[in-house]
Order: sequence, then structure tokens, then C-alpha cells
Amino acid sequence: MPKVVGIDLGTTNSLVAAVLDGAPRILAPEGGRGIVPSLVGAAPDGSLVVGDAARELMETAPADVVFSAKRLMGRSVEDVAHLLPRLPYQVAGAAGGVLRAKLGRRWMTPPQISAEILAALRDRAQLVLDGVVDKAVVTVPAYFNDAQRQATKDAGALAGLEVLRIVNEPTAACLAYGLQERREGVVAVYDLGGGTFDISILRVRDGVFEVLATNGDTELGGDDIDRAVADRLIERAGAGPMTPALAQAARLAAERAKIALTDADATEALFRADGREHRVPLTRAEFEAIARPIAARTLEPCRKALEDADLLHEEIDEVVLVGGSTRMPLVRRMVGDYFGRAPHTELHPEEVVALGAAVQANILGGEERSLLLLDVTPLSLGIEAYGGIMQTVIPRNTTVPASVTEVVTNFVDGQTHVELHVLQGERDLAAENRSLARFRLGPLPPLPAGLHRIEVAFTLDADGLLSVAAKDQRTGLAQRMEVKPSYGLSDADVEHMLVAARGAAGTDAPKRALIEERLYAEMAVRATEKGISEAGDLIDEIDLIVIEEQLAALKSAMGGEDLAALKAARDRLEGAAQPLAVAMMNAALLRGLKGRRASEVLGAGAAPALTPAMVNPDHQREVAATLSLPAPKPPESTGTERATD
Repeated sequence: MPKVVGIDLGTTNSLVAAVLDGAPRILAPEGGRGIVPSLVGAAPDGSLVVGDAARELMETAPADVVFSAKRLMGRSVEDVAHLLPRLPYQVAGAAGGVLRAKLGRRWMTPPQISAEILAALRDRAQLVLDGVVDKAVVTVPAYFNDAQRQATKDAGALAGLEVLRIVNEPTAACLAYGLQERREGVVAVYDLGGGTFDISILRVRDGVFEVLATNGDTELGGDDIDRAVADRLIERAGAGPMTPALAQAARLAAERAKIALTDADATEALFRADGREHRVPLTRAEFEAIARPIAARTLEPCRKALEDADLLHEEIDEVVLVGGSTRMPLVRRMVGDYFGRAPHTELHPEEVVALGAAVQANILGGEERSLLLLDVTPLSLGIEAYGGIMQTVIPRNTTVPASVTEVVTNFVDGQTHVELHVLQGERDLAAENRSLARFRLGPLPPLPAGLHRIEVAFTLDADGLLSVAAKDQRTGLAQRMEVKPSYGLSDADVEHMLVAARGAAGTDAPKRALIEERLYAEMAVRATEKGISEAGDLIDEIDLIVIEEQLAALKSAMGGEDLAALKAARDRLEGAAQPLAVAMMNAALLRGLKGRRASEVLGAGAAPALTPAMVNPDHQREVAATLSLPAPKPPESTGTERATD
């Protein structure tokens, strides 16, 4: 069993991976998908659910589901004030204090919410690997600051995971693509996810990765495109006035339309809110007109990263795309045009970061020692100098781990204390940068101005987390502190929540499992009842009777507390409902094919995948005649399969 797993804690989706039999693999339950939506919801009884179970609550109870928690990590209410009007859930916090979101009847910090997602990934890994998982490598956007990185480590601790390393997502992607096999070259990693954008320029030389420069935007991603499209859908549907339910329903419809338009030239966005149904046709050209200004915002960070790396476009040997939003044809064209070369897209863009994290986890677990990873700090670190100026101690894009010492002095006669104000950012004025910490060194001898010599040492560990030490050379007086983020959790807060979590572990897990299973059962009941109403007359009467019996049995089991019985009842219903599912598929297919070619309905290249084996025998002759089906071909291998062979 692997000693350490790799986790991609994403804004929209999260995954866990490990190196098995020498290759990184996404860990997923047998027959299940690898992606876990980064959603945490409060069930009607107040208990928390994660992932697909939380997604089921989004349209019925939008105020009880937190999404994009990653955008709130390490932030204050003031930092995210511009986001709050668009969030269906409540966010609050004292000025300059810890931000909290409301889930049901409780208020939770972003690290606590993210810990629920990490715990679900940990449970998944333990199930697949059949053993205890308590160590992980977790990825973050390269542009995450100290507060956001510390908040991520806090979330891991709350989930019962020792986070051995925080790795920048673009760097992890290079590991997944196996670029260490290049003898020498320069790679640009373009990472556009749901909520963040990163661009990293890396040099690969004899198996060593060195990050030359990084840039990005922690508030730019596919979510912004979804919201812009949602606004247009609401406007075109005349669906106002705006309510949380309407905003959520339109956002989900925009997300579905975005995915559909990856392969299709047109689609129809369907959403329901406030008792009304809205249908809005949308073409790819219309979608790209909305998305283009947002996607174009990624190019300025690309220019800055190249400038910081002192490179020209033509000196980039390879371009790698990472993140689910890079599946958009618009983005792929834009990146190809900017760098003057076709980007790599061989691996599944939503899995590549987790696969790379697994490679790094394998290194830290002692299983692989042939790779060396040199990361960089994304923002400059320094202190406030006299006059309110920031004096940079560690410049941005410095390779980590790193330690730098500066000597400072007193500016006032008789000064007995020196206050050190630690800052992070790129602005010249201290007030315009992020304040990380303040501490005082003293008492000092009351000397004239300019005579004190105080060494200030900044030390960055491999995770990009900072400690600062100050020492007066004359007296030997010294002070050292770990720099805590302004809006993170204290050690006492984390320890208190860990103790509480350990005490409730024996009772929380079974309750959570039962609540999630009830939600899955509700989904099955609704789907079956809808199927009966729409296609019940298309199946044999005996099959219909069996379905209705199993439907009643599942409803009865939902009222009990027996998890195994509830799951078994759901499995029996899903098995019995197969004829109904086939009938619904055939009916929908036939309606869509009237007077049209298969490629017009299914998308170019989709018809060969539809084989006679998928068609109900009662309708096979009619469907086959309509489609003029070719001989089926074996499915092409995916990028993920190639990566894990």
C-alpha cells in the first residue's frame, strides 16, 4: 500500500490518486467515477454531505450547499466582498477576522468546509487501498499566498491528514506528464480550473524541475464564465427578479451548456426556478462571445510570467494544458495562438494535477528518489521600512526552500524597541501589500539612530510557509516566530476542532453514510417515478409491476435506520428499472432523430459509438434503419489510460 497519497483539492472538483504498480492512478470505488464535486451541503436534519450527494441539494436547497470554498480559503470578508452578492449561501465574519459560511444551522470556516471534502477523499482512498491513509501531498494554485497555503494545511489537519507537502498545481502537472524524461527544455503550464488560473514556466534538465516563474489569478476560472453565461440566460429568458434559487439554477444550466458546447455547435439551456421553466437556445458562437473577454484575462499573467523568466514565446518548447476549463475549444485556440504551438492535451485535464501529486507523494514516501522538484514562491516577502515602504527580503519566483538575511537599523535616537512588520506582495507601499505578521524586538540599549545592527532572517520551507527571526548583533537578543496568516486558524483552534472531531468519529461516520444513502435513494425514487410517467406504457406489464414493487420497498426502507437494507433496496430498484431506462432512451432517441442525421443529434463522430447492443430489441429494427449504423469500433484509449499503463 502506498505510504502517501496525492490530492487535488479543486475549486469545482477534487480527486485523490496514488502510485500503484509503478504508475499514478486516480482512486475511485469500483464502477464509480474518480471526480468528487467540491461541494458540502447540509441535509434537512443538519448533517453534512459531500460531493454528488451535496450536488443533489443544490437546486432544491441552494442556501444549504457551499461551493467554491477554495476561493474563500485564507480570506477575510473584505477580501471576498465582491463575490458575496452572487453566493446563494450566507457568508459572514468580523472585520479583519475569520470568515465563516452558514451550512444549515451551523457556521463553518473555509478550512473546516474543505476538511469535509478532504475527509471524503481520505475515506475513498482507504476503501480502495484497503488500509489507513493519514499522509498526503495536497496541491494548490501557484499563486496562493501564505494565508491560503496555511489554510489548506489546516484543512488537512482537521481531516486527519498530515500534509507532507503543499505542491503548486502546474508543477504537479509536469510530473504527471512525465516531463522529467526530457533531457532539457522549457515548458509553459497553463492551468485554468473552475476558480483559479495559473501559468508557470519551468525548465527541465536531466530530471530536475526548476520553476523559473509563475503568475496567475486566484479569482479567475470557469466559474466566472458560468456566471456570465447565467446572467445572459436570465436576461434572454426574462426570468427576473434575481433570487438565490434563480441564480443557482441558471448557473447550473450555464455549466451544462458549456460542457455540451465543447463538442456541439448548439444546445438548449434548461433551468427551473420559482415554479417556472425556462428554455434558452445557445450556440457555440454566442457562448464564445460571452466567454472570450474572461478567457482573454489569462493572457496578461502569461506575458508577465514570460517577462519574469526572461524568455520569448519562441523559447518555449512545450505547452501543457491543465484544468477542466481548458477543454473549451476557445481556450485551446487562444493558448495555441498566443504561444505559437499546439498545446499538449493527451491527459484528462481534470485528472492530471492529482496524478502529479501522486508522483510527488511517491517521492516523499521514499518509493521514488530519481526526481528533484524545485518550486518557487509566488509573491515577494519583505518588511516595512521607514516611511511605509516595503523592503523586499525574498523576491517572488525565488526557489524554495530558501533562507535570506537582511540587516536593518534604528531610525530614531534612543529607540528601545524595533517593530517588524512582515509583508507579502509586489507593491512599493507597505499599506498596499498583504500584512502577514507584526512583532517587537526589545528592550534594546537606547543608542543614536543608525547604530543598531539587527539581523532579520526569512526562512521559507518547501511548502512556501514562512518563519522570521530577528537578532540584535550588539546584545544577542533574539526572537523567532512562525508567520501565521491574518485570516487562518490558530493552533488552539485547530487542536480544539481535532479533539472534537476525534471524539465524534465513532458516531459521525455511520450517520453521514446513512444520510448520503437516503439522498441517493431519493434520486432513484424521483428518476423511477418520472420514468414510469413518461415511458411506463413502453415496457411489459410484468416489468412494470416489478418496478412498482421495488419502488414501494425502497420508499419503506428510506424510513428506517438500516444502511445495508436501504442500499440493497436501492440496488434492487435500479436493477428492476433497467427495461424502463432502455425504453426512455429509445423513445428520446427516436424523437430526436425524426428527419435528421445521427451526427446532427449525437454530435460529429458520436454515431459509431452507438451499437445495436445498446438498443432495445423491440425498437432495434427502426433505430438501425434510421441511423444506418456502421460496424462498431473498439473505443480509443484515453489519455488517463496512457498515463497509467
